[in-house]
Order: sequence, then C-alpha cells, then structure tokens
Amino acid sequence: MRQDVTNPFNNANAPAPSFEAIKISIASPEKIRSWSSGEIKKPETINYRTFKPEREGLFCARIFGP
Repeated sequence: MRQDVTNPFNNANAPAPSFEAIKISIASPEKIRSWSSGEIKKPETINYRTFKPEREGLFCARIFGP
C-alpha cells in the first residue's frame, strides 16, 4: 500500500484514464498579461560573493524569467 501512495506511476495494472476530447487554443493578449505579474521585494541585484541574482530582487529569474 505504501508503495502505491509514494509512486503512483509504478502500478502497471491500473487502467489508463480515457478522454473524450482535448481542446487547445491560443491565449488572448489579456490572458497572457494576467499571468505576467511579479513583485520586487528587495532592492538588491546581485550577490557580491556568489555573483548570482538575489532572490526577490531586481534580477530574480523567478519574477522576470530566465
């Protein structure tokens, strides 16, 4: 039982889920703008020891993308 909970993809006897249909469409410009939000919480840019961007800073990849 524990193995089923920790790794659900390991059960080879489970039936595969079936789908009637899948709809894929292009997102509208308004929808894309609603996804693109971020907040800078620190004024720092780069860590002077590691030369990596500071988390939640001006160069944070999580906020602005890689």
